[in-house]
Amino acid sequence: MAAEITKKGEIALRTREIMNLVLELAGLEEVPPDSGIIVPGKNIKKLAFGIDMEVAELLLARDLGVDAVISHHPKGGLPMVDFHKVMYRQIDRMVEAGIPINKAQKVLQEKVEQVDRSHHVGNYDRVVSAAQLLNMPYMVIHSPADILTEKTVQAALDRGLAGIPKATLRDVLDILVEIPEYQNSPVKPVIRVGSEKDYAGKVFVVMAGGTNGGEKVARAYFEAGVGTLVAMHMPDDVIRAVREQNIGNIVVAGHMPSDSIGINKIIAALEARGIEVIRMSGVVAP
Repeated sequence: MAAEITKKGEIALRTREIMNLVLELAGLEEVPPDSGIIVPGKNIKKLAFGIDMEVAELLLARDLGVDAVISHHPKGGLPMVDFHKVMYRQIDRMVEAGIPINKAQKVLQEKVEQVDRSHHVGNYDRVVSAAQLLNMPYMVIHSPADILTEKTVQAALDRGLAGIPKATLRDVLDILVEIPEYQNSPVKPVIRVGSEKDYAGKVFVVMAGGTNGGEKVARAYFEAGVGTLVAMHMPDDVIRAVREQNIGNIVVAGHMPSDSIGINKIIAALEARGIEVIRMSGVVAP
């Protein structure tokens, strides 16, 4: 990735170069539907990166003198409108867990349609037009950061649980809280279904692919042999359904700190290239 060199000898990047770096980190070949460059820019030496970057954050970023803004959650444009399309990545993750691909597709479809309907009515132009009027380069990086989080948390749990043949949910929590973002957050990993003494079984991290797949997806994981799902967040209806099913556990690690794990890996890569990054709007420092 070639960087710009300013007249003062400073390193600067274009929005396209930032996106290419992010895709490389996440192991992706193309920009996923829930991410994108909304307002392109160049000569970026200082940027603000937050989980929810809307109009107020754009104005604050301008006052802070940044050259670009990156939002984790899609707040407008095609990343918001097409958000539901990235959920199909969950099929590959379900297949990894042993769920037949045809079943994975069917149990996910209802939630995909629900998310499509909910985003269809949203104001897709609000933040976009504000960024354009402010002439502020603006990007959305969602799935790539979540993929980095999912891989990092799964690897930490695999390492930590390898020597514990009858691991419990307490063991799962103990490993999670060793991750810096969970240590530094007031929101800690919690058990939503199960108890500390319950056996964890096969622990599977589901933190990428847009949003939770819903009750049918959770059940499919448990029927395929997963004992514990570790998620960023989980809605009440799914928690109630899993309790009634009584065949698996759910650990909710926390939304903001989980998002921050992948974001911080991206920030570290940008800082290594000489770019100054301001963390804000929910990003937990490592």
